[in-house]
Amino acid sequence: MDVLIHAVVGLHIVGIAALLGGFMTQMKAMGKGEARMVPAMLHGALTMLVTGVALVGLNQADGNTVNTLKIGVKLALLIVILGLVYVKRDDEKVEAAAFGTVGALTAANIFVAVLWT
Repeated sequence: MDVLIHAVVGLHIVGIAALLGGFMTQMKAMGKGEARMVPAMLHGALTMLVTGVALVGLNQADGNTVNTLKIGVKLALLIVILGLVYVKRDDEKVEAAAFGTVGALTAANIFVAVLWT
C-alpha cells in the first residue's frame, strides 16, 4: 500500500508542477496584460483534485490519520483555483487580478501542504 500511496503522491506533485508551471510561463504575458489560462493549468488542477481525493482514501484505508481540517482548506483553495481556471480557460486575455489570484492560491496550497503539520 505504501508504494501505491507514494506513486499517487508523485502524480499529485506532477499536477502541482503543471499548474504552477503553466502559471509561470504566463507571468511575462501577465505584465503585458495578455496572460491566459493555458491547458496545463486546468489539467494540473484536475490532476491535483483526483490524486488528492485518492490520497485521502488510500491513507484512511491504510489506517493512517488524516487531518481533515487541513484537507478541507486545501480542497477549498483548489476548488477556487479550478473555478477560475475553468471559467477563464477560453478567454484570449485574462485580467491580471484573476490570473494573479490563481498563482497566489496555488502557492498558498503548496505552503499549507508543506508547513501545516
